[in-house]
Amino acid sequence: MSMSEVDKVRLSAASAIERSRERRRPIGTKSVALRRQHLYKKLGRVLIAAGVVLIGAALFGALIQPLGFTGLLALFVLLIGVAVLFGRTPFPEPQQADLPKADLKQLAGRTEIWLEAQRPALPAPARQLVDGIGVQLDLLAPQLQTLDATSPAAANIRKLVGEDLPELVAGYQRIPAGLRSEAHAGRTPDETLLGGLKTLESEIGQAARSLAAGELDKLATRERYLQLKYQGIDDEDGAPA
Repeated sequence: MSMSEVDKVRLSAASAIERSRERRRPIGTKSVALRRQHLYKKLGRVLIAAGVVLIGAALFGALIQPLGFTGLLALFVLLIGVAVLFGRTPFPEPQQADLPKADLKQLAGRTEIWLEAQRPALPAPARQLVDGIGVQLDLLAPQLQTLDATSPAAANIRKLVGEDLPELVAGYQRIPAGLRSEAHAGRTPDETLLGGLKTLESEIGQAARSLAAGELDKLATRERYLQLKYQGIDDEDGAPA
């Protein structure tokens, strides 16, 4: 039995809704934090602009003439206009070309946002790996807050997170959908994508742990220094330090 036009439309709408849900679902906490930060800034601009309007209206009513009903109505309309004008600023969605140049402190969050936008176009196994990469980016993000942006480690992370990862996903999407399951050089594009994402998930996690290990070593050294300085711990020969 052939599918009716109504069924086709229903399936198409359901598919579009599912893609929309997938696009909105965050893969990490850092993308959520960046979007929330943008929202707070937008609300702040609205409140400041509304405050300026209200102060201006109060001064006008006190020094020139009372606003009256018409003035209050105009003030109400003006406040609505201010809210629309300053509140409609959309979140600046990062593009692939922007990621290598992103602020190191925001690199993890902006990469998560970019991946969330690409996620619906990927096969189901790849979407699960993207979720795992989001977890690793969350682990990496705290280390990037204090990492020297000019250090070799920072350059390696920019290459890994800002270039290699986006290019793998974008390169897969440039292949026509009908060819993604056909083998080329012994592997299909789907298999190549999955293998690359697994490698990148592991590398990002290792980078996060390596940076954290450096901080743990510094903490242990500091603890030993404090013990020697304030507690007079004996050295290995039993003599007081």
